[in-house]
Amino acid sequence: MAEETLNQELKETKKTSLNASVAPEDFDWEAFEGSSEIYGNNDRKEIEEAYDQTLSKIVENEVVEGTVTAISKREVIVNIGYKSEGVIQAPEFRYNPDLKVGDKVEVYVESAEDRKGQLILSHKKARALKSWDRVNEACNNDEIVKGFIKTRTKGGMIVDVFGIEAFLPGSQIDIKPIRDYDAYVNQTMDFKIVKINQEFRNVVVSHKALLEAEQEARRAELISKLEKGQILEGTVKNITNYGVFVDLGGVDGLIHITDLSWGRIDNPEEVVSLDEKIKVVVKEFDPSQKRIALGYKQLTPHPWDNLDQNIKVGDTVKGKVVLIADYGAFVEIEPGVEGLIHVSEMSWSPRLHSAQEFLKVGDEVEAQVLSIDRESRKMSLGLKQLTPNPWESIRDKYPVGSTHKAIVRNVTNFGVFAEPEDGVEGLIHISDLSWNKIKHPSEMVAPGDEIDVVILDFDEANHKLSLGHKQLTPNPWDEIERKYAVGSTVEGTIASLTDKGANIKLDGDEGFAFSRDLIKEDGKQPIVGETLPFKVVELRRSTRRILLSHVRTYNEVKQEKVAAEADNTKKAVKKINSNLEKTTLGDISELAALKDKLEKGE
Repeated sequence: MAEETLNQELKETKKTSLNASVAPEDFDWEAFEGSSEIYGNNDRKEIEEAYDQTLSKIVENEVVEGTVTAISKREVIVNIGYKSEGVIQAPEFRYNPDLKVGDKVEVYVESAEDRKGQLILSHKKARALKSWDRVNEACNNDEIVKGFIKTRTKGGMIVDVFGIEAFLPGSQIDIKPIRDYDAYVNQTMDFKIVKINQEFRNVVVSHKALLEAEQEARRAELISKLEKGQILEGTVKNITNYGVFVDLGGVDGLIHITDLSWGRIDNPEEVVSLDEKIKVVVKEFDPSQKRIALGYKQLTPHPWDNLDQNIKVGDTVKGKVVLIADYGAFVEIEPGVEGLIHVSEMSWSPRLHSAQEFLKVGDEVEAQVLSIDRESRKMSLGLKQLTPNPWESIRDKYPVGSTHKAIVRNVTNFGVFAEPEDGVEGLIHISDLSWNKIKHPSEMVAPGDEIDVVILDFDEANHKLSLGHKQLTPNPWDEIERKYAVGSTVEGTIASLTDKGANIKLDGDEGFAFSRDLIKEDGKQPIVGETLPFKVVELRRSTRRILLSHVRTYNEVKQEKVAAEADNTKKAVKKINSNLEKTTLGDISELAALKDKLEKGE
């Protein structure tokens, strides 16, 4: 009532002033406002006090509640019951896009009146003053709060919650993987405060926690209705190298890669794509662990059920190698229908020990059906059955002593495996590779080389041949035995000295002399490069060694002289003895004759 009375009195005063003789443009309003002629000081004071009582009592630098009276793109007008309304910049309310006229908001009174008589308010400062208490209260009460995503940052987003900048980790934005983080900037979302650091005043929020709670409720409801064999529709949510996760309406299930297709696939993306809607069948589910195993291929007939009934053992089929193992190769003859070619059925050669040596994934092959079990959905195939068995006529084609060309397939410490033809393999033992001694067969040949061989022997039961290579050339040792006969003397040069003796260089060959056989006649040891005569002491065919001795060249001469002298002495003694024997016998004869005459009385 006081405000109405004051307004009425002001109107009447203005009316009286206008009726005065003074022109409006010459009226002194300042004098009027400060004059006490119309109203006495007491009356004016009473009127002003009555008017002030109609206004809210506000105190600067405090937070009060106001009502939104108008909203524009740039400003929000708020009435706090004061004589003038406050204007707040619209961006201070961007966290709340649902703000409307009539909403109650908290504002901070910066100034009751500026130079223009305007009430200065701030919603941002009001939120900041009370935000920390509200954040803690919301966290303690497990309250859902609204936040405005301001910008991206390393590892997540910055969110405005009650005027405080909170951190939203990238992993807490949504349940499904995020492909475009920028799409969330400038969005207002519901959050749950999950962590507060009181010391550093850090706040961590999560939107995913709210979704998980909702999902958990939906999951419990869905699982309670699940049945094995039930067909559901879902959306492909995530694709991994081991399978596909399908969103069944807030609940995820997994289709393992083996349940995507009846045929073998390397990547689930060969069958489904992200965000694709598909139908799946429930294979298994575990309510306690909340796991749902789904199937996709089970919604189509098994390819074995549609396999041509006329296929039988002995038939030839075509297919593609889809998997290689050491023991064999799996060949897909129709999508989802595979047969196994065991390594033993790939080649007639016994050398093949691993399927990787013969086939590779992607090879197109023809094979013979060896067995087929439609009930167990198993099939065994063979490759070698489509080619003649070379071992059936092996003796006619490769008689003992015949020579052939072969391809080296493998080199080992003990010899070389070579094939005169595919499927026919033989071993050239290291001792049959060369007449000369070698440490390893790789000194002579390498895999892939062509080599001349001679057939030495057969092992038909095990499909093996014994081959030779050195037998195609003369044995150089035969010439050595003729050239260096035992007991003959040859000249040699000391090539090198060892702890045991010396290597002796001969005419195009090499011999060896032990240290005891190297001593010269003067008692000294020879040096490298010195040439001396040597006696051939021994020829060792097994080790291809010529054993020599220098000592024997002069010791035997001495021995021969000694032997000659001894022989001459022996002959002289023998002659003397012979003469003595003749003299004695003559005397005996004469005595005997004399005795005989005496006996006869002559």
